[in-house]
Amino acid sequence: MARGSGRVMWKKIKKEIAIWRTGALPGFGILAIVIIARLCGLLQPLEWMALDNFLRLRPAEPMDHRIIIIGITEEDIASAKTYPIPDKEIAAVIKKVQNYQPRVIGLDIVRDVSVEPGHKELVDVFKQSKKLIAIEKVLPYQYAPPPNLPDNQVGFADVTSDKDGNSRRILLGTPSLNGQGYKYSLPLRLVEIYLSRERITLENGTRDPETMRFGSVEIPRFSPNTGGYVGIDAGGVQTLLNWRSGREPFRVLSFNDIKTNKFQPEWLRDRIVLIGITTPSVPDYINTRAVAGLKPDGQIFGVQFHAHASSQIVSAVLDKRPLLRVWSDEWEYLWIVVWGMIPIIIGRLTQSVFKNLFAVGVTSLSLVGAGYLLLVWGWWIPVAPSLIILCINGVGLSAFAFYQRDMALQSQIDERQRTIDQAFTLIHNGPLQTLATALRCVQDKNLLQEKLYCQLQNLDIEIRAIGEHLKSEALNQEESLLLGSGLKLDLKLPIHELFYEVYTSTLKRDLPNFQNLKVKTRSFDPIEEEYLSIEQKRELCQFLEEALCNVGKHALGATRIQATGKENKDRYTLSIKDNGCGICSDLENKGTKQARNLARKLGGYFKRESVSLRGTLCELTWSLRSSKDSLIISLKSFFKVLNENTPDSKQAAAKTTDTPPMVLESDRLCAKDDE
Repeated sequence: MARGSGRVMWKKIKKEIAIWRTGALPGFGILAIVIIARLCGLLQPLEWMALDNFLRLRPAEPMDHRIIIIGITEEDIASAKTYPIPDKEIAAVIKKVQNYQPRVIGLDIVRDVSVEPGHKELVDVFKQSKKLIAIEKVLPYQYAPPPNLPDNQVGFADVTSDKDGNSRRILLGTPSLNGQGYKYSLPLRLVEIYLSRERITLENGTRDPETMRFGSVEIPRFSPNTGGYVGIDAGGVQTLLNWRSGREPFRVLSFNDIKTNKFQPEWLRDRIVLIGITTPSVPDYINTRAVAGLKPDGQIFGVQFHAHASSQIVSAVLDKRPLLRVWSDEWEYLWIVVWGMIPIIIGRLTQSVFKNLFAVGVTSLSLVGAGYLLLVWGWWIPVAPSLIILCINGVGLSAFAFYQRDMALQSQIDERQRTIDQAFTLIHNGPLQTLATALRCVQDKNLLQEKLYCQLQNLDIEIRAIGEHLKSEALNQEESLLLGSGLKLDLKLPIHELFYEVYTSTLKRDLPNFQNLKVKTRSFDPIEEEYLSIEQKRELCQFLEEALCNVGKHALGATRIQATGKENKDRYTLSIKDNGCGICSDLENKGTKQARNLARKLGGYFKRESVSLRGTLCELTWSLRSSKDSLIISLKSFFKVLNENTPDSKQAAAKTTDTPPMVLESDRLCAKDDE
């Protein structure tokens, strides 16, 4: 019983492997293609898009009151009646703002040359204020800071953009291109002065010595392959920008608001004050899709960008607001592989198209939800590639579900057909032979009642034995064959030994024409095990049994029988020859059709013909091929059957003489005795 259970389990495992190999390999192929596409950077735009959309969809955050923007609006330009705004106007605003004691002022306006009137006044403001940071540009298309300003009061305003034109990173520091030392950005200078009042200083990182740190907060350094990026220039110290959400992240005033005192003093006191351009007529724009409610859409003023960058660091240090981080490459690709496996597993478990699509839809929503929640907590994970795999494999594996259902249905049909064919063959080679003998004897009126009773009793035993054998085979998956004589053969034995057993056992049966046999010869060459499967062994043994039974039933007057199996030039011929009466009918009965079908499966041919003077030859020849060639043989046989079912092919088959139609069961024309 344990052995039978093991065979059943092994059969199920092999079937499962076959289904996965055929149906799941495309899913693994898609997974590999997506990973390769990501490694080549082809998925960067999709991953950037996912990052931007998640940032846009975050809940609105409260206004950051630590930062205030004073913008030059269109009304301010109209009031000054010129542009650029004269140095005098800028100096006046800075002086007034300083009266309210902000912690630091950032001037995001280019002042490398004087703009009269009022240049001297602006220079004096620069000299007197130690908390004023002006800007320069250090990357290509450089411009200088205001003259006579110390280095620690200068920060660069350069902004890095991705290939799609949008900004998602902050450049905090970089070596100067002209060799004038290391340069720091405007946001970093502002944050450094602001946090110094909290006794928090700028230092090198501890886990990553090449990055920057304020207190215990280490700024995650951007690398060429951070998150969804592939091979990006990561020069200097960069970090991902975690934009502040909400329609009003910062308070914004204008020059005229300062001049006319339309503000509360506490708005400026102890704050970071950023002064810059906030009018569409002066295009100081930076592109982004990560901030909602922008006007115009997708563009933010440069001074607002620096406000977001400054707020990110200050909020991380003082409020524990998360900085954007990413997983290591190993964890990211493990994540992608796991999500790539999920639709394959779903497709195998659901085995239903609609259930599969529903499960994949729910899983996709779960993936998007997980990606969104992790981003809110500060982790940018690869959602886009995982979602692509889910969608493609989800739809593709719906076809896999169709395939599984069809495979299961076809497997059931094939199994039932095989069982029916096997049952018929067993009945045909056993009880029907006994019944045919009894009927012929009754017809000839030479059967005694006791003998009739004995044959009917044997018939009952044979039928019951077949039933028990079929049940045992179904339960235990036995690799055996029950002969009409009642002998059970172990099909794992070599084929030549099986032929001997079939021959010996069949000739012992009570068939009328076996009684007169004087000469019985047999000889079977062995065949290597790799050339025949268990099922092929079964069918060959049944063919031999059928042919021998036909001799016993129909070969009237036969005194000799010869059964041989010969190998010659990679071909094997199994033949049964007798010297009884010849063939008298061309009708193709069930046995003949089975023999021809077996020949097609083996890639050979079958013939049955009369021999000289008297006797019949029944012969099956096939090529000895390894299991690697079995699929090719099956395909050729399949197309051959299709061709034979067409009208033209049937007419052609009727004209050919290569394999004349023969029968296994037929009436024989008894030739006159030559003796």
